[in-house]
Amino acid sequence: MKKKKLVMALTAVMASSMLLVACGNDNSSDSKSSDTKQSDTKKTEAKTDGTMTDGTYKLEEKNFDDNGWKAKFSIDVKDGKITESDYNYVDKDGKLKTDDADYEKNMKAKVGTGPQEYIPALNKSLVDKQVATDVQVVTGATHSSDAFINYANQLIQAAQRADTKTIEINNGAKLEDGKYSLEEQNYSHGYRAVFSMEVKDGKITTSDYNYVDKDGKKKTDDADYEKNMKDKTGVGPQEYIPALNKALVDKQNPGDVAVVTGATNSSNLFKTYAAQLYNAAQSGNTDMIKVYNKVEAE
Repeated sequence: MKKKKLVMALTAVMASSMLLVACGNDNSSDSKSSDTKQSDTKKTEAKTDGTMTDGTYKLEEKNFDDNGWKAKFSIDVKDGKITESDYNYVDKDGKLKTDDADYEKNMKAKVGTGPQEYIPALNKSLVDKQVATDVQVVTGATHSSDAFINYANQLIQAAQRADTKTIEINNGAKLEDGKYSLEEQNYSHGYRAVFSMEVKDGKITTSDYNYVDKDGKKKTDDADYEKNMKDKTGVGPQEYIPALNKALVDKQNPGDVAVVTGATNSSNLFKTYAAQLYNAAQSGNTDMIKVYNKVEAE
């Protein structure tokens, strides 16, 4: 009888051990899966050199404009380069603006260009230039060109983060109160752009755009930079940076900010980043926008 009880006890112990091992294997599997996900996340976050990851990146406006159109945009990246740009507008039936003969005729008669001309031109320019702010604004389609450049830049940022989630733009929405911020993560010529914008009662009340070095010193406080740039172009950061910030508050629309003569590249970058912050305010998204900007060899 004792022998029988001993056998039964040993059997129970073995069964319990097998159950524990099985549970341990399940936990190990979950842990491995979790570790893999964390590793993938870390791998994506670790890509901070500004290069683009291959894939398809998409952006869509959420709302139709007064004429019944909303923008849809996708880019394909292969071998770290934009190989295809597909920007267009669709109506509620899914019809493309480039296929609307009446729209083409009416717009072309008014401004000298229509969607059949300016949309392919913008798409081609992005593939050719590979940089959103280098895309040439099409005469007669300034508003659409500005929107294209803004959206293209956001898609490039997504490709730099390897984030294939569709970007949604709450176009036409009123600005929500709050502070909206954007910062470049990489330095170029010793500086990186930092930008914050405050909205109160649905209006832009402050714009604080500048560049900082690794010690946190602002470009507007760099006397040598001011002198050198002003000697070359007639304007320096002490002039063009306050002018851009003031213009955004005065105009309330990034697209209406005028380019400062002698600081074209900085002005275009300002307008593009301001448009991105404007989109963030339309959605009420106050998360810091981190831009892993690519820095060419200096």
